[in-house]
Amino acid sequence: MKVKEVMMGTPAYCTLETNLASAVEIMWNRNCGILPVVDAEEKVVGVVTDRDICVALGTRNRLPGEILVSEVALAKPFTCAPDNDVNTALATMKEAKVRRLPVVNSEGKLEGILSMDDVVRHSDAQVGGKPSPLTHDIVVETLKMVYAPQLPRIVPH
Repeated sequence: MKVKEVMMGTPAYCTLETNLASAVEIMWNRNCGILPVVDAEEKVVGVVTDRDICVALGTRNRLPGEILVSEVALAKPFTCAPDNDVNTALATMKEAKVRRLPVVNSEGKLEGILSMDDVVRHSDAQVGGKPSPLTHDIVVETLKMVYAPQLPRIVPH
C-alpha cells in the first residue's frame, strides 16, 4: 500500500514568517496538530506542532503574535514520499518517534500529510478483494515505538 493511498492530500501549512497566533488559528480551523512549514517555493523546510507552540508559549514571556514560527519550528523534519510503501513511512515514524509525516515530492514540495490516524483507518482494510498488508499488529508496534518514553526536546529561548 502506497502513502498516497492513505495520506491526507490537502494539508494546512504555514511559513517561517507566520506568527504563533496565526499558526494556532490555522490549526483550529483545519482541525490539525501539525503544520508543515514551507518556503516561497512550497518546499518543506520544517514543521511546527501544537505541542511546540504550547511549550514555546509556556516558556517565553511573550504574546503569541510576537513569536514567529521560525523561532520554534523543527528544521529538517522527517518526511516521506507519495510513492513510498506505508511500511517504509511507519519505519520512519518509529525512528523519529513522530505520529505525522509531511509527504513531499521529489522536489521537496508539500503534497500531503501522513498521520497515524490515516494509517489506523486503513489497517486491515480490504484492498482489491485481498486483505491489506497493513495489519493492526504493524500499527500497534509502530505506536509502541512512537510512544516509548524519551527525554523531552529542549526548546531554546
